[in-house]
Amino acid sequence: MIGMLKRLSKCIKGYGKETFFSPFFIALEVIIECIIPYVTAELVNYLKNAPVLEMATIAKYGILLVVLAIASLSCGVLSGWFCATASCGFAKNLRHDLYYKVQDYSFANIDKFSTSSLVTRLTTDVTNVQQAFMMLIRIAIRAPFMLIFALVMAFIMGGALACIYVALVPVLGLALFFIARKVMPIFKGAFRKYDTLNESVQENIEGIRVVKSFVREDFETEKFKKASGDLAKDFERAEKILALNNPFMQIAINTSMVCVCLFASHLIISTGGKAFDIGNYSGLLTYGIQILSNCMMLSMVFVTMTMSMESARRIVEVLDEESTIKNPENPVMTVENGDITFENVSFKYSEKAEKNALSDINLRIRSGETIGIIGGTGSSKSSLIQMISRLYDATEGTVKVGGVDVRDYDLETLRNEVAVVLQKNVLFSGTIKENLRWGDPNASDEELVRVCKLACADEFVSQFPNGYDTYIERGGTNVSGGQKQRLCIARALLKKPKILILDDSTSAVDTKTDAMIRRAFREEIPGTTKIIIAQRISSVEDADRIIVLEGGRIDGIGSHAELLGTNAIYREVYESQVKGGSEE
Repeated sequence: MIGMLKRLSKCIKGYGKETFFSPFFIALEVIIECIIPYVTAELVNYLKNAPVLEMATIAKYGILLVVLAIASLSCGVLSGWFCATASCGFAKNLRHDLYYKVQDYSFANIDKFSTSSLVTRLTTDVTNVQQAFMMLIRIAIRAPFMLIFALVMAFIMGGALACIYVALVPVLGLALFFIARKVMPIFKGAFRKYDTLNESVQENIEGIRVVKSFVREDFETEKFKKASGDLAKDFERAEKILALNNPFMQIAINTSMVCVCLFASHLIISTGGKAFDIGNYSGLLTYGIQILSNCMMLSMVFVTMTMSMESARRIVEVLDEESTIKNPENPVMTVENGDITFENVSFKYSEKAEKNALSDINLRIRSGETIGIIGGTGSSKSSLIQMISRLYDATEGTVKVGGVDVRDYDLETLRNEVAVVLQKNVLFSGTIKENLRWGDPNASDEELVRVCKLACADEFVSQFPNGYDTYIERGGTNVSGGQKQRLCIARALLKKPKILILDDSTSAVDTKTDAMIRRAFREEIPGTTKIIIAQRISSVEDADRIIVLEGGRIDGIGSHAELLGTNAIYREVYESQVKGGSEE
């Protein structure tokens, strides 16, 4: 826990002054509030015992009480202002640190947490920790201070009678301890269910068109209802246990007040007010109320801290996670060419995985070559190309680009020279120009048009009313799948990479457009190494060489004609596609 608090305390940077002044003014407010009952008790004793009441003396007490009340109010306001600034700043820094940490993650790290879990940690968990931080620098400071000062003043005013309040503190502490032991495991499980709930929502919204086309709204609603119901049951169990806190507190307060009233009244009557006066009695009751009400505050802090502890643990888990892919100490800053070499490469996605995704890959691709990759679903085609730009690292063996191990390159340098157009194309909300300039922020309008012509995208972009200033909705929902693919290809070309990888990224365009794109590549970027993953033989048949993958291993390498004669898998795929096309 200490390590976790130290890690989170780093997010206070920039708001240290506010974090200090909030408890500082709270402490002043507590001191003043403890002085007020003492002055009031003195006034009561004066009114009772003075032979002659003087208005000047009463006015002096009155003015002092008003000044103390204003001072207490001012301290409270200042503390609240500093607390709000500090807690919001803390949350901002925490989100910033989490977001930037996730940006440095490798795919392996993201796979470990899952997208929905990371979203929950950046939102719900940060809010919980922010609330706890707010309580920590205000109420968690006020309550102990008030307990200490009120107890001291209670002993000054009531002597041994104040021991009644002291006796209740360990009893309450023991009750809170047992409550905490019960609810912490429940909260731990509940926050995992938050991840499941967010995953259900995210999946449903992203696939809403599929849900509606298959009329599966009722099924998805029922699935969400189940996830939400499981989460509600966990929180209901936790809240029922935490609800026991209030009865314990009420019993303690009522018991202590009865005991104080009983013994104090007996003492006043038996001594005629000589050993214990009515002013002391009123002061003792006031301090008792302060002590017990702040015990209630501490219990509220305890509840909040209990809930936020699991959130804090989940946040620190993300902050402490080290990326599996890091820059070397003295990175290579230049990629000489587009040569690619796989030397005895094997790969699996997790250390716990029993089977390799890729095994014994030995491959040499010369700079400027066009390479096709064919293979069935699950043959690890995408896994192979993801190691070129170091999205994953090889478990065994070495991947080289330009004759240098990819692990020796500066990551940004390597990835700027390897452009990947993924099977699942992603466009961001903004204009077509803004999306294209992800490839090169400084690209001119003429360069945008040039790469769009290479990707056969200019023909439809120029027909839009606003042309290249057309606004793209989030995820590219207002353009077709084929248009989206061509824009993503143009964006990749704008990087002027030494290696261009198309991961089944022309699957949504017709064969004529596919052929036009490949011809443009041959003519316009002959020096760029081009790797084309495809399901259609027609997309790779004119490649310099074609790689056939099967079960994570290379089953054959050669030209289209060579593989038709030597590779059974390639010939079977070719014949099935040719037969299907002729029948159609």
